[in-house]
Amino acid sequence: MVTKAPAKTEYEAVIGLETHCQLSTDTKIFCNCSTAFGADPNHQVCPVCMGMPGVLPVLNATVLEYAVKAGHALNCEIAKYSKFDRKQYFYPDLPKNYQVSQFDLPIAEHGWLEVEIVDEQGEATRKKIGITRLHMEEDAGKLVHGGSDRLAGSTHSLVDFNRTGVPLIEIVSEPDMRTGLEAAEYAQEIRRIVRYLGVSDGNMQEGSLRCDVNISVRPRGQKEFGTKVEIKNMNSFSAIHRAIDYEIARQIEAIESGEGESIIQETRLWEEGAQRTIGMRSKEGASDYRYFPEPDLTPIEVAPNLLKQWQSELPELPAAKRHRYEEEIGLSPYDTRILTDDHAITQFFETTLKAGVSAKQAANWLMGDITGYLNNENLSITDIALTPEALAELIELIEANTISGKIAKELLPELLTKGGSPKKLVEKKGLTQISDAATLETLIDEVIADHPQELEQYRNGKTKLQGFFMGQVMKRTSGRADPKATNQMLAKKLKG
Repeated sequence: MVTKAPAKTEYEAVIGLETHCQLSTDTKIFCNCSTAFGADPNHQVCPVCMGMPGVLPVLNATVLEYAVKAGHALNCEIAKYSKFDRKQYFYPDLPKNYQVSQFDLPIAEHGWLEVEIVDEQGEATRKKIGITRLHMEEDAGKLVHGGSDRLAGSTHSLVDFNRTGVPLIEIVSEPDMRTGLEAAEYAQEIRRIVRYLGVSDGNMQEGSLRCDVNISVRPRGQKEFGTKVEIKNMNSFSAIHRAIDYEIARQIEAIESGEGESIIQETRLWEEGAQRTIGMRSKEGASDYRYFPEPDLTPIEVAPNLLKQWQSELPELPAAKRHRYEEEIGLSPYDTRILTDDHAITQFFETTLKAGVSAKQAANWLMGDITGYLNNENLSITDIALTPEALAELIELIEANTISGKIAKELLPELLTKGGSPKKLVEKKGLTQISDAATLETLIDEVIADHPQELEQYRNGKTKLQGFFMGQVMKRTSGRADPKATNQMLAKKLKG
């Protein structure tokens, strides 16, 4: 009797993200200090953000507006009554020894956003990720470690309080994600949304967007969660993806090797160089923070007319644009994903379309040559001289057979760096496409007459030589011959 080997246990990850997003206000959340990035250390501080005795914070009204708009954009319920709380903990860069945050009554709850994952075949899979809550809070300062870029190995640490009191919204997801890819896509969608709203620049390099990942694994089908581990301060989407994949593999290996008890509720860090997570400290629970209502700030009740006004000011958001581009314009999921990722490119694209040109042509130019140039030069689309109107004019010249696509590509570098009118540039350089049938026929006859040997080879079956003849015509016309008309006429002439 053959005994079957026990089926291998399949595991699934349970992943949630806490996303801290710095709001693009000119001043801090409770005082008038500047939030500008890059100032000399400790030059943007005052008694309020430093927590000096006797000072009183005052809520920045723009922070509330931006938080409510973000809550609406994430399909949240906006609280009729909200308040601030003190979150107690000691850390060298937190001068008050508590953080003003929101605990049991946040400004927004019970929302969702849609992530879209496009596979290698260009097919899109969409999934809704729940949003547990969105709340306002102040940021802490920054430790600068001497002798090492990390605390480990440093000889001393300095404190920069400039960031203390910078306004944040924290967006806490439901544990609805199952892979590192889903989590990275979720974080990217958060960044797209806050950028579209104009409430944050979402710049991860400057710390404007930071993510903490909560992750556990469990046998597939099990309802109970495994032991949750937090990976702190992820500052790139690729790092989120890789750190989660590593942590999933680490936890599964520990369980299968009988060392599941080694997985404890803790905070870990992602080591980019070693591509691994390492333990940092045991994870605090809510009770450790000893929350209590902030006595110096009044509760928040947003007037219904103000809520309605702020909601009416929301732009069309990335997911809605993707759906519209697919359904109304006929673009592929891949195209829509690229075009809606950067709000500036989206605006450039839509302004180009207002001229009535082909959406597919505009998309191809933006995603191809223009994006290639931006990447090579490390520029944003707002940095180039080419305008949406000029791109539309260039496409119109191609569609009218005034110039070929090849000539358009030759003109593009000058348009990107110097700007101007494509039509005037074509006239100035004498690059108008030759489409006149009689002129093309004369040119083709001359080329065929000059290459009798190649003509004989073509008629003996070497039909690939049509490309040779085409090249000769293009050479004589400096690329100005209409490619489609030339090819058709050339095929007839070569066959005799």
